[in-house]
Amino acid sequence: MNPWLLVLILWGASAAWMLVLWFVQRARGNAGIVDVGWALGIGVAVGIAAWCAPGAAGLRILVATLTGFWSLRLGLYLWRRITREPEDGRYRELREWAGERVQAWLFVFYQIQASWIVLFALPQLIVMQAARPLGWREALAVLIFLVSVVGEVVADRQLAAFRRNSAHRGRTCRVGLWRYSRHPNYFFEWLHWWAYCVLAISVPWGWLTLVGPAAMLFLLLKVTGVPPTERQALRSRGDDYRAYQRTTSVFFPWPPQKEPA
Repeated sequence: MNPWLLVLILWGASAAWMLVLWFVQRARGNAGIVDVGWALGIGVAVGIAAWCAPGAAGLRILVATLTGFWSLRLGLYLWRRITREPEDGRYRELREWAGERVQAWLFVFYQIQASWIVLFALPQLIVMQAARPLGWREALAVLIFLVSVVGEVVADRQLAAFRRNSAHRGRTCRVGLWRYSRHPNYFFEWLHWWAYCVLAISVPWGWLTLVGPAAMLFLLLKVTGVPPTERQALRSRGDDYRAYQRTTSVFFPWPPQKEPA
C-alpha cells in the first residue's frame, strides 16, 4: 500500500476513534479518557501499518510487538488511574478556563490527539518499509525498549508505594529513581522512542524517526507532562516540593545537589 494513503487511512480512523471518546467523556464527565485513547490508538495504528507495510515480515512483527506491548501497558495503567482517581488537574484547569465553551475546546483537543496518534505511529511506519533480516539494530532496539519499560514500571511502583503510606501525606517522594529525577517515569517514557530510531538506521528517510523522541520531549517538558504536574505538586506540597526542585534534576536522572545554605 502507498505509505501516504496508509497515513491518510490512519488519520481518518484516529479522528473517528477520538470522536467516539469525546462523546464518552461528555457522558462520564472525565476528559482523561483521551490519554487512554491516545496510548491504545498508537498501538492499533501501528498494528494496521504492520499489516499493510511492504517491509520484511520479521521486522514488521517486531515493531508491532514492541509498540503493542508499550501501548497496552500504558493504556491499562492510565485506565486504572482515571477510574480510581478524580479527573486530572490539567482537564480541571481547562474546564475552569473555558467555562461554557469547554466541550468545544475538548472536541478540538481530542482531534489534535488524533493527529498525534498518526505522528507517533510515523517512526514505526518508516521502519516497516525496510526489507532486511533481523540483526544488531533489532537487538539494540529491544534492549533500549526493555530498559525503558522496566524503568517506567519501577518508577510508577516506587511512587505508588510511597503514596500508600499515610505518613507521607504532603511530602515529596525522594525514594529510588525519584531521588535522581523529579520525573523518572517521563524520562523512561521518552527513552522508549529511541528504540525506533535505532531500527531506522540505514532505512530511507530514517532520520524522520527522530520526530518520536523530539515530539515526546517537547510534550513532556513544555505541554502535558512536567508543567501541569509541577503546578499541582506546588499546590499540594508547597515548600517541600520547592526544596525538591532546588536539589533534583527535572528530567534526566542525575545525582541530587545539596540544598543551598
